[in-house]
Amino acid sequence: MGTSNIPVCSDSDGRKILLIGDVSRAFLDAKAVRELPCEVYTNMPDAIEAAAKNSFAAVAIVMSGLSAKLSSALKRLRDNCDAKIVLLAQMWEEPAAIRLVRSAYGRAGAADDYLICPIRARRLYELIISGRGKFAAGGPGTATRAAVDATIEAKMRQLEKLATEDDLTELKNRRYIWEFSRQIIERATKENGRVTLLIFDIDNFKHYNDVYGHSAGDEILRQAAVLMRRCCRSHDVVGRIGGDEFAVVFWDEPQAKSAGTPAEGGERRSAMAEHPKEAIFVAKRFQKELEKAELSAFGGLGPEGKGVLTISGGLASLARGCSTVQELFQQADRALLEAKRSGKNRIYLVGRPEGNIADVE
Repeated sequence: MGTSNIPVCSDSDGRKILLIGDVSRAFLDAKAVRELPCEVYTNMPDAIEAAAKNSFAAVAIVMSGLSAKLSSALKRLRDNCDAKIVLLAQMWEEPAAIRLVRSAYGRAGAADDYLICPIRARRLYELIISGRGKFAAGGPGTATRAAVDATIEAKMRQLEKLATEDDLTELKNRRYIWEFSRQIIERATKENGRVTLLIFDIDNFKHYNDVYGHSAGDEILRQAAVLMRRCCRSHDVVGRIGGDEFAVVFWDEPQAKSAGTPAEGGERRSAMAEHPKEAIFVAKRFQKELEKAELSAFGGLGPEGKGVLTISGGLASLARGCSTVQELFQQADRALLEAKRSGKNRIYLVGRPEGNIADVE
């Protein structure tokens, strides 16, 4: 049988949840699962059988280790039970989780919602039972309780957003970029994947703040963020890590890895593509878009805004002498400093003899 050794708590109020997968990958306190009203299965067929025979408030699925056949498994779950389904995803699994939630199967998506892990076991249970998002649990007094829970949950979402996003640009913040990089490097090391980090800042940014004021400087940062996201692939992670300094994490997205498989936005990825070349292409495209932007179009600068925005950056790849998140950031930082010392308005790649990527086709 595929059940784990975690004991099942009593279910006096009918609010039991079904957990599927390796809970150690999803929870900060996996042992605390034994204290919750839940059943745990590590084997998907046994879990589906249990879901068909019992009534659960929700089904929570740990994506790690199950991603390869998860889509078909979710369809079988939908056919065998009426419980709401929530995916427990690592940061790097978020694009796949979004697709599964958005995909159509019957009257619903393959899944109803997802949560980013690791998370505390009690927190997961409370989110499901209190009615987070789409997987609200029913029961007596649900309508009254839901109004209160919605207010509490809105505040919790706001706090979670503040913990991971930069409020000025709405990009990911330094904390998120660092943790995401750590997770994706760990995965890439195990699966022979590729990770490339770009760190860049806006040349002479202090000048714009001094001449046009901080509100104009803020607008430049916001517009630079919009342009950068527009230039990147849908699954790459863009963040502001401090002041006018930004970071982009380029990585292999599993569902788009096979040749001929379209990624989000209709893009096609080649399994044989060189990662630094992909990152270089995006970086150069962003440089061109930024240089084309008229300063007068940026809020606060007005018609007197003159000059061209440029950036200096550093690129470092996991395949080029970096094996940890600390080393990746250190390498990219060194390349950025070298680019600035060499005259700015350029991006340097670690491991490239001549450094500057300008001549890379």
